[in-house]
Amino acid sequence: MMKSHAKKPRHLLVFLLASMLAAGISQAVAQDLPVAELTAETANGTHTFTVEVAGDDATRAMGLMHRTELAPDHGMLFRFSPPRHITMWMKNTPLSLDMVFIGKDGKVHRIAANTVPQSLEYIRSGGEVSDVLEVIAGTAERIGLKPGDQITLK
Repeated sequence: MMKSHAKKPRHLLVFLLASMLAAGISQAVAQDLPVAELTAETANGTHTFTVEVAGDDATRAMGLMHRTELAPDHGMLFRFSPPRHITMWMKNTPLSLDMVFIGKDGKVHRIAANTVPQSLEYIRSGGEVSDVLEVIAGTAERIGLKPGDQITLK
């Protein structure tokens, strides 16, 4: 009887550790990314965000996949050099996001608001851009962000 009780906690511990590892893999990768501050200048004022910066193919490919939460003043900035037409998607991303496509001049080119979680549909930049800012869905509307507004990486 003591052996069966001893096995349950071990099985539970193994299950919990495996679940935490699986859920945390993308979180651990993202935590190693450089963190920066950026500002968005809108008609409503200046809004500051803390962003993880994804500047290479591997980190851009992972993006915000598997994240289950994102603070209202946080996000991820995808950097591309040289500027180009960008295609994004929401594969393995359970959060709805706003994708802000930014030109090389730092001006908002296009906003794809309230993206569909887990969708494999392509989300296109609609022109050459150098950056894509991903923030929690509704952020662009909340701060009054529009095409032509200035984004500055600090």
